[in-house]
Amino acid sequence: MRLLVLNGPNLNLLGLREPEIYGKQTYADLCAMIAAHADEKGLTVDCRQSNHEGVLVDLIQAAYGVYDGIILNPGAYTHTSIAILDALQAVGLPTVEVHISDVTKREPFRQISYVGLYAEKRIIGRGLQGYLLAIDHFLQK
Repeated sequence: MRLLVLNGPNLNLLGLREPEIYGKQTYADLCAMIAAHADEKGLTVDCRQSNHEGVLVDLIQAAYGVYDGIILNPGAYTHTSIAILDALQAVGLPTVEVHISDVTKREPFRQISYVGLYAEKRIIGRGLQGYLLAIDHFLQK
């Protein structure tokens, strides 16, 4: 099984950005943790991050025929990007939406999730462990 882990804006600033919400581990720590978990489970995972909506759309489109599923933390694009939703619907790959913080207990604008309209599962507020839970979800299918 091959999975694409895709992260949106500002996730490259993990460890710096609001550590009281997102923790002190860096984006490199996250990718290493994901790689170790995937290796232990015998699957291939590629981690990508972009601050640009069009790049994220391009990566989703390029995933078709290459990956078996997508683990997506779209960051702020969760609440604004119909383009990302359209790309997910177009390629039709199973998708798990992940959020490090519990967006359901944050600002009202964070309650909207366009990605959630497509994702088969949402993992919210589980910290970086949420990514590992998403990998496990794909393995249990």
